Amino acid sequence: MRVTIAQIEVSNDHAANLLVVRSAFTEAQRLQADLLVLPEYASGFDPRGVGVEHAEPLDGPFVTTLQRWAAETGVAVVAGTTLPGTGTGTTRAVNAVVAIDGGGHLVGVYRKVHLYDAFGRRESDRLEPGPADAAPTTMTVGGLTFGVMTCYDLRFPESARRLVDAGADVLVVPAAWAAGDLKADHWRTLARARAIENTSVVLAVGQAGKGVTGRSLLVGPDGQVGLELDERAGLRTADIDPEALVAVRDANPSLANRRYAVVPTDQQQR
Repeated sequence: MRVTIAQIEVSNDHAANLLVVRSAFTEAQRLQADLLVLPEYASGFDPRGVGVEHAEPLDGPFVTTLQRWAAETGVAVVAGTTLPGTGTGTTRAVNAVVAIDGGGHLVGVYRKVHLYDAFGRRESDRLEPGPADAAPTTMTVGGLTFGVMTCYDLRFPESARRLVDAGADVLVVPAAWAAGDLKADHWRTLARARAIENTSVVLAVGQAGKGVTGRSLLVGPDGQVGLELDERAGLRTADIDPEALVAVRDANPSLANRRYAVVPTDQQQR
């Protein structure tokens, strides 16, 4: 199957962001991609923090436009957005990723479980965490099952393993990975680690622009990096071979050999 990685620069202007996304769909359709992957916060972003000011409901302009374009082009899409919080009168929003199939149907919504309260940041001041015990978000495209997580989740191997337990062949990680000392190295190393330990393909798609790392990459189930961007905005398209994935898992049956399971805890980030 064929995937287009859209390492786009996202601004506060939601209408302008949709124009950028439209161009990504056009390119994905031209190259006959089955799936387009957009970064975290693709609907609207501010490197100082994202909260209720960027929130749109699932029936708002961003998600419904993605659904229409997916139906028009036949290209499935995974994209980060910001949803309103769940409580009445809440002052926090939800960092979410939507999965939309090539028919324009909203297949799943992943609400980010691990909030970025690290490296001097406090994402939980503006966002509420998704429930750790929610069913894993997956979508099947081109004969492969894609499991969805986002950004900071990459640092938690349990998130990836839970998706693999749900049948994921490919781990999709939309991100706005913050720039800083060693951050690009961590991003690349963690993406490769998640691929190796799960014998899974990893699609780690970052934002370009101020305050973020970029450097989107596609990692094979053997940990080899098959595609990697730099810090600048750009689109790249690559093929994922299901037979190669099966061959790696046959040679290295570590998933079958493991003796521990992953279960959600009742501890929620506040």
